[in-house]
Amino acid sequence: MKICRSLLIITLIFLEFGCSSTKKNILQTALASDNPKIKTVMSNPEAFELQIIYTQILRDKNNKVSFKDFTYHLNANNYYYPASTVKFPMAILALEKLNTIKNTSKDTQYMIEGNPDKLRFSEEITKVFAVSSNEASTNLLEFIGFDYLNDSMKSKGLTPFRVSNRVSAPDAGNPITKPITLYKDDNSIMNLPAIQNKPSVPLQLHHLKKGIGYMKDDKLVNEPFDFSNKNYYPLETLQNTMKRIIFPEAFSKSERFNLTAKDREFILFSMQNVPKNAGYDPAIYYDGYCKFFMFGDTKDNIPANIKIYNKPGDAYGTIIDCAYIVDTENKVEFIVSATLLVNKDQIFNDDIYELNAVGLPFLGELGRQLYAKNVKK
Repeated sequence: MKICRSLLIITLIFLEFGCSSTKKNILQTALASDNPKIKTVMSNPEAFELQIIYTQILRDKNNKVSFKDFTYHLNANNYYYPASTVKFPMAILALEKLNTIKNTSKDTQYMIEGNPDKLRFSEEITKVFAVSSNEASTNLLEFIGFDYLNDSMKSKGLTPFRVSNRVSAPDAGNPITKPITLYKDDNSIMNLPAIQNKPSVPLQLHHLKKGIGYMKDDKLVNEPFDFSNKNYYPLETLQNTMKRIIFPEAFSKSERFNLTAKDREFILFSMQNVPKNAGYDPAIYYDGYCKFFMFGDTKDNIPANIKIYNKPGDAYGTIIDCAYIVDTENKVEFIVSATLLVNKDQIFNDDIYELNAVGLPFLGELGRQLYAKNVKK
């Protein structure tokens, strides 16, 4: 019932909106705020490698959706490390791949060679969104495979995009994914062999070498950190992934994810769910733990009327979030993605980053500014 209510919120409530006219550049106004959480970053946005996309959701008299994007310093050729945002398509495409195998579903169980645990796809996906579990994303990726993930994104027009590494896992860049045993819903067993994926090719982008040094084996290496063999998921591709999962009807069939209605309902429910509702200790995993926009810099509970469908990430001092934010009472809906680098000492892997001092306050306040400017008076 909760899932159905979430879908009704997205698909029906905005029938009241009617035709939306184009507004002024709300993003520009928000970034001009005198709030110190905004000004700290906007005083030197280049140093923070700031990029933002804000999307207005436009609805005509028949409730047909279109988009109007506003951007700030958006450039797919300027590399940033995508961190856990790559788990977003992993979760979706795990279900899409399952749809190609008969007698399987989100509740199908599986085992990975070398792992004694019997896993369930729905549980791993829940962990990915609720607390951004690295282990769960690796478990999904072993099933999906790098080539299936990359090729599927490309086939839907979601480029540029490249995943070549598991997130914070041993042997992260090994192109061979492990054999899988599927325990199908009809009680039969299917063995999937290891996959030899294509070797990754170093990226050719700007700002791939960052900082003045990095830590390796507890020693400082006095040279820039090279990201050329890391994952690549630029902000516009991330934003377009969000558009496709929230508003599939706005895209051609070939551009959509091949999900059943129930699979999509489950993804949407998981995206907006907060950790405590997924069984995690709220004292540690508070509502804003994975909701950087609006609530990332506070431990306040998210009001029931606000739903945030999102996937954030942070690593190497880079912080990112992509969110569809909805308030049914105040008739608010918009999509926003942003990334910034908070690494003042320019040393990577030293765990000295200004996430709590600068990064989360900026994203939290930016979300609140955009929300306030969208509230229907």
